[in-house]
Order: sequence, then C-alpha cells, then structure tokens
Amino acid sequence: MDSGNRMKQVCVTDVPNCFISDHEGFTGTIKNYTKDFVVTEIDIHQQLVNTLVVGPQGIDQPSPDAFPAKSKINKKCKQDSTIFPPDIDPSSLVDLDLRTLLGLSVYEELERFLITTQNDSDTKKDELNPQTQSQSPSPDMSLGSFPEKHQRMAVHRALRHHFPSLMTVTHQFEIKVRENPDYRELSGLVTEEESEEFFRFIDAKVSGSTYTFRPDEVKDRRTAVHHFLSRRFGKLVETKSFNDPGGTVISVRLRPRKRTKDDSVEEEVYTAFTLRKENLETLEAISYMAATLGAVASDFSYAGIKDKRAVTYQAMVVKNVPVRRLTEKAAELERRGLRVTQVRPASAPLHLGRLAGNHFDLVVRHLRLHADGDRRGGGQRGVADAVERAVENIKASGFVNYYGPQRFGISQSVQSDRVGLALLKEDMVGAVRLFFTPENGDEPHNQAKRHFIQTENAKESLVLMPASKARERLMLRALHRYGPGADGCTRAWLSLPHGMRVFYPHAYCSRVWNEAVAHRLATLGHAPIQGDLVWQQQDPQGDMGESNPPQIHVVSAEEERDGVYTLAQVVLPMPGNTVTYPQNAMGAWYRERLASDGLGDARFRITGLKLNLPGCYRPLVVTPRNITHRLQERREEEKEEEERGGEGRGGEEMARRRESEKAPLTLVLNFDLVSSSYATVCLREMMKCDV
Repeated sequence: MDSGNRMKQVCVTDVPNCFISDHEGFTGTIKNYTKDFVVTEIDIHQQLVNTLVVGPQGIDQPSPDAFPAKSKINKKCKQDSTIFPPDIDPSSLVDLDLRTLLGLSVYEELERFLITTQNDSDTKKDELNPQTQSQSPSPDMSLGSFPEKHQRMAVHRALRHHFPSLMTVTHQFEIKVRENPDYRELSGLVTEEESEEFFRFIDAKVSGSTYTFRPDEVKDRRTAVHHFLSRRFGKLVETKSFNDPGGTVISVRLRPRKRTKDDSVEEEVYTAFTLRKENLETLEAISYMAATLGAVASDFSYAGIKDKRAVTYQAMVVKNVPVRRLTEKAAELERRGLRVTQVRPASAPLHLGRLAGNHFDLVVRHLRLHADGDRRGGGQRGVADAVERAVENIKASGFVNYYGPQRFGISQSVQSDRVGLALLKEDMVGAVRLFFTPENGDEPHNQAKRHFIQTENAKESLVLMPASKARERLMLRALHRYGPGADGCTRAWLSLPHGMRVFYPHAYCSRVWNEAVAHRLATLGHAPIQGDLVWQQQDPQGDMGESNPPQIHVVSAEEERDGVYTLAQVVLPMPGNTVTYPQNAMGAWYRERLASDGLGDARFRITGLKLNLPGCYRPLVVTPRNITHRLQERREEEKEEEERGGEGRGGEEMARRRESEKAPLTLVLNFDLVSSSYATVCLREMMKCDV
C-alpha cells in the first residue's frame, strides 16, 4: 500500500495524521483510573528505578531478576533536557516553597513589600549617589516566627535565591526582611539583571567559579565596580578587567577555599531515593517534600518530569538532607500520597535527561472495533484479532516519533509554539501578548490576563493574578517595573529561568519537526532515499536518539538502490544553527516552511534572551522495547466501581457501554520507550484514533 493510502484522519490538532502501518486499529479509553497509566523511569544502567537494591554501603545495586537483559535504550534529543510541560513552570519551585513556608497571606504581603522597596529604590537612585543610598535606612517586614532551625535555614535560602535584592535578619526566632543595601549599591553601577546574577553567583559559593559582567567602556564606572567588590567581597572574590570582543569587561572569580580538617563535615550531603507519586505533578510533589524536610525545592534534582494523571516512579536526589532525616519523614510524606523508597547516600545531584527511558504499564478499557468493523460484526474475536495485528505491526515497524500534543499546550487558546515563533522573530511585545492571552472562562488567572491585555497595567494585573501562577507573576513584576514596551518585555522574559524561556522556541521547532516527518512520509514514502540523513553506527540496535554532525550521513544514490539503510535509521533535524538539512526535497521543504513563518534567514539565536538553539536530530521512527500484552474481560471490582460512577472519566458512559456490549475486553499493555518519546503517540499508532 502506498504512503498516501496510509494517511488516516484523526481529531488531533497537534499531531499530524500520518501513520507508519496500515492495520485497522480499534477504539478504547485510557486513564479511566489513575492506576491504568503507570510510568517507571529506567536509569542509565537500564534498571527500573523501583527495583534497585541498596547495598550494605548504600551503593545502588540492580536486582538480578529486576529487569530483562536488552540493548541500550536511546538517548534523548539534547534540547529536551531543558523542556518542561507547558502547564508547569520550573520557576515556580521556589515560589511554591515560600508559599508553603510563609503562608499565602505573608507571601503576598512579601511581594507587595518587594514592589514598594523597588519603587523606593528607583526614586533614591534618581536623587542620591550610590554611597548615600547605601547609608539610608530601609524599612523592614516581619515574616513571622520560626522556632525550628531547619525552617529558618529554608526561609533564608529561599529568599536569597528568589529575591536577591532583599536580605533577611533573624532576632531569636523571628525573621525580618529588608532591602539589601549592597544590592542597591551595585544596581546603581550595573544593570538590575547583572546585580541579580552576581548575588546568586555569590550565594552559590562554588569555589573557583567565575562571573563576568557585560562590557562597559566607561572607565570610572568600572573602577567603581572594582572598588565596591573589593570593599564588600574582597575576602571572597578577586576581580580583573580585560578586553573582550564586545568591549572591556570585569571578571569576578570566587577564591578557592582552603581545605581544613572540618571540610568533611561542611561538604554538601546528597541523598538519593525513588519517589512514587499518584495524580500529582512532579514539581508539586517536590514542593511538599521541601516543606516537610525543611529544604528548598532547588535542592531536589531529577532526570525527568513525569505525568500527573498516572502512578509514576522516578529517581531523585536531595541536597543537604541526610538519609536518616528522609527516612524519619517517610511516614509523614506517605500521608500526603508520596512514597520514598531505596533511600541511600549519593555523591552528586541528578541532571535532566540522565535516564535511559521509561517503562509503561497501561490499561486500555472498553475495546471496540472502529465503526466500519462494528458494522461488519466480529465481537470479541474481531477485537482480539485487531489488537493482535496492531501489536505485531508495532513490534515490526514501530511508530512515527511525533511530539505529543502536551508539548504545545493542549488546553491553551494560544499554544506554546506560537509564543516561540514570536520570540525567534525577536518580537518581544508580541510574545508577551500571546503569553497573556486568556482562555475562555472567568477563573482568576484568566481575569488577570484579560485585564493586562486590555489595560497593559501590570501592577493591577499582578494583584489579580493568583499566587499559584508563579511564571505569570514573575513576568508581571518585571513588566510593572520596566513597562510594557520592547525593553520591558525583554526583561519580563529574562525574569524566567533559562529552561522556561527556551521551552517556547523549542515548542516551535517541535511543531516544525512534526510537520516535516508527516510530509516526508506522505510524499517520499517509507524507505530511505537519496539525500536523506541517517544515523551511521555499527550496532543497528544501539543508541539512535541523539547525534552530532560527524555521525550523520547523507544517503547516496547507490545506497538507496542497494537498500543499505532502513527507515529506522533515518533522522530529521530539529531546526537550529548547527544542523545539516536533508539534501533532497525535504531540504527545500524546511527552507520554505521556515520562510513562511518569517524565519528564512533565522540564526536560531535570541541574543537579548541569552538563548541559542543549535538543533539536533530525531529519528523518524521509534520501536517500543520489551512489549507484551494480554486481553482480559472486565473484572467484577471494575464493574462495581463503574456502577458507583468511577473515579475516572465517564462513569455514565461506562454504564451505557456495559448495557450495549457483552463483556467488553480490556487490553493490558507493557513496553519501554526511549526518553522524549510519547506513550500516547505509540497508542495512537496502534489504535488509529485519538487517545
């Protein structure tokens, strides 16, 4: 069957309608119950993180029968290591901690205090010289009383991290906050952004690390910065000026710390564990754990974000929380629905993307044939045959490696890729307006967004915006301070962490990639042709998720004729400034597609936002590993649950199906996927319908 006949129409706006196989498929429902969708992380040693055995010295040891022997799991596309789901903002981690530690009313009062001190500071900058500023008294605000030392430490660290312009002072158990005079003085000499970056650099205390200010050709101002740093931080840092291509810059280096016999006591402690959560966002779970353990959310590290509506197992590492304390708090965490196991010492934090993939245990309920199959009859036997064909095709051919709709924000009026396109075109004002476009509805956050779009009054919108919307509040604070013009909007984007800023351009590149692979399969067929890009490797079962340009090969006419490569080895580039594009019709397609969005000469570098998109290569097709399945009739306890209305979606729909069908079948499906590939996209290929 030709590729055109393999095109099926499905109701998905974000995932193209081109499949790799031509079986009939079937319908069904997923995530009726949270436990129908179980995700277990696979670590870099190819072990399920919930089956590790902790050795006598706390060293991770895989259980001998925990995981079947298999080939390597693919690495992920480099870009994905900084991607977060569109409805989760990594910048909210510290905000959530502060709200939990301080309470909502105190947190909101703190934000009003910050705005007041910023406005007062701006006025003083206009009226006073820097030295007079540093001597003028600053008002303070009480954050409350914290009798436990670990609580006070958490508040101090969270404030320093998130609000570098403020300082905390403790009297007995009470913590007060006031404007940091050192910050105020430095911000009179350099930009506000540089001041924030510098104080975070100082607070990190990474021995031997450096920070470089932006070029400044005014010698007197550079001299003032040197004097300030020497006077206030001379014991911690050393400074020097040197010529950079952009001008003269000041570099600050944190002095190496002399080691003492007490260093082993002072060194950071890392504790690794496996987290089981259910129906909870990863970052929300981290907020609960941080509050319980007296830590800050930034102390937690992990390899990847996991689904909310699922039972998930993932590896985590927490800094400065000993094994004993985490073990003691395990029961308290479990009461919040968080289970920590495999607790053991670790030597370093985890990093995003440091995983081999994920194992999925899925349940698809209420299986039926598509309408055409229903009209032909067939009952359970017909459904069973359709499932068998689908599974065999997935095993043999895999599925098109689309980015799932959650990549773009499935419930948003303006999806993330449109914001990313505006940023790539350096239309900062347009990107902000797209970001604040409200959804339909009168929820408080939509009212706040609507107010900003209509009035551009960031201060009033900030008052309306709920405290839980940390990303929006960060941007509104910056817009209030710097205004809604081009410079203010740029500063608003810079107020977000790098990982959140880069998410939007990546979403645009993901959209282009999805369209590219659909066009490639529909117009050029399902076999490698001359000009395609392939991943060259000796082991055809080895890693195929990531590659550098030297490992990418252009298929020749002879190789096409001899069938040297398979479709599983073909990759397409994510747009960027270091990738090679296919040397066939697809190369022209990329150029035309980018030009149609005004990116014909794009450098994929947004200097004003400190963003660089090098691009990467992503395989067209991914094949699940270790796939198993079985069909079963509905269990009695499931029937009872459905009669009560069910805990998931569609209790009434389930009852109607029960009346019209005799013992509908349920599919239990288990498989492994490389990271950055989507289980729902795999199911979509099997079922030939939206899920």
